[in-house]
Amino acid sequence: FPTRRSSDLLADPAFAEEYEKQRPEYEAIRAMIAARLDSNMTQKELAEKTGIRQSNLSRIENGTCSPTVETLSRIAAGLGKQLKIEFY
Repeated sequence: FPTRRSSDLLADPAFAEEYEKQRPEYEAIRAMIAARLDSNMTQKELAEKTGIRQSNLSRIENGTCSPTVETLSRIAAGLGKQLKIEFY
């Protein structure tokens, strides 16, 4: 199967519109993964610090589960960080 580059996909107006709707969630997931990796922490280690099951952390990171603000706050605390939500 030929693969399409993300720039090709974003050129499709229908795809770009749907991506924009989902962008805040994708950005939150990317930030969470980056913070975990920057902390040199595995999902299992983060699960132990937060009391959130590793399987649930995996679902959040792969986008099949949308976390609550409370869950994001617990994850941030487990990473030694604070959760910051902005409207701009």
